[in-house]
Amino acid sequence: MMHKKILAMIFISISFFIVGCAKEEHKIEDEHSEAEHSDEVVLTMKSIKEINIISEIAKLQSYSGFITVPAKVIVNQDNEAQVGSLVQGRVFKVLVKVGDYVNAGAVLMYMEGLEIGEIKSDFLKAKANLDFYKANYERQKTLVEQKVGSQKSFLEAQAEYEKASAEYLAEDKKIHSVGLSDEDILDTKNQLNESHTSGTIPVKSPISGIVVERNIVIGQSVDAATNAFKIINTSNVWIDGQLYEKDANRISENSDVFFSSSTYPGEKFIARINYVGKVIDESSRTITVRAELNNPKGKLKPQMFGELHISSGINSKAILVPLESVFKIENNDFVFVAENDSVFQKRAVKLGSPQNEMIEIMSGVKEGERVVIKGSFYLKSEIMKSEIEEHEH
Repeated sequence: MMHKKILAMIFISISFFIVGCAKEEHKIEDEHSEAEHSDEVVLTMKSIKEINIISEIAKLQSYSGFITVPAKVIVNQDNEAQVGSLVQGRVFKVLVKVGDYVNAGAVLMYMEGLEIGEIKSDFLKAKANLDFYKANYERQKTLVEQKVGSQKSFLEAQAEYEKASAEYLAEDKKIHSVGLSDEDILDTKNQLNESHTSGTIPVKSPISGIVVERNIVIGQSVDAATNAFKIINTSNVWIDGQLYEKDANRISENSDVFFSSSTYPGEKFIARINYVGKVIDESSRTITVRAELNNPKGKLKPQMFGELHISSGINSKAILVPLESVFKIENNDFVFVAENDSVFQKRAVKLGSPQNEMIEIMSGVKEGERVVIKGSFYLKSEIMKSEIEEHEH
């Protein structure tokens, strides 16, 4: 009796094991079937004709395209200025605000201070001495020429004149170095310019551009270390792109290049390369490629992101497909490959550089396979619909 019970238990265990294996195998087959189904679309010949799905054989074609790299707009450093005062003083009056356009030489603010007054005073003293000794020198020179003056007096006058001239030139350079001009102190008649307070100094813009920073207020003490204003001119800008080191040998400073941005869809901004980096960034393994372009209407703004498209300058062979053949799902690129006359497989691809209305397929499609070049949108819709239905079941 006991023997029969043991045999019965063994039989039941084997039965459960067999049933379990069968269920597992069926489950695997179902998953495989679903996976295949989610990557393929099967259509009748009638549907293919009605939808007008067209495919063509992938083949290598002559290729001289563009390398596309991420890039951003930055200010041309030749058109950027930090403006301050070279002398210590206090802000007396501010004439501009952020956003104002100023011309080169425009007064941005006035400063006042004892040092400023001393600089002006020293200049005026030097100018007065020069005028006096120059007149004396010219008088002694005339007397000598008329043979009524002494040579000694002439030489003494000449020495005094040369000394005064040297002192004046030194003071003149000093006022120019702090931003003053002769006209800021003397009027057209070479007299003291009464329109300027003796203890004030104008701080002027060295370039034409837009005031993008103002870091001072009236009454604030400033010195040579204070950056009072920042001015930029965006009529000409730089574009900095990051090129992977593997592509470094494919470009040169003579390569054609253009910039594009999602801010202006479909618009190309023609530029020229003016610098190719000499050092590779250790973390990103990229080098900086800098292009320069004219931006007279100011459409491109500093820190605007986009893409720099650089001509590779190399004629080679590549598989090219129309841009409309490629579609995205969750930021991944795909095309449809015709396995036969009625089955179309979704295929992940790695894209290269665009060329006109075509784009390079670097991997995912082999030469000789048929790629769908028209009707991909419908096939994608069928794939997405099938995935939704499978998810619901």
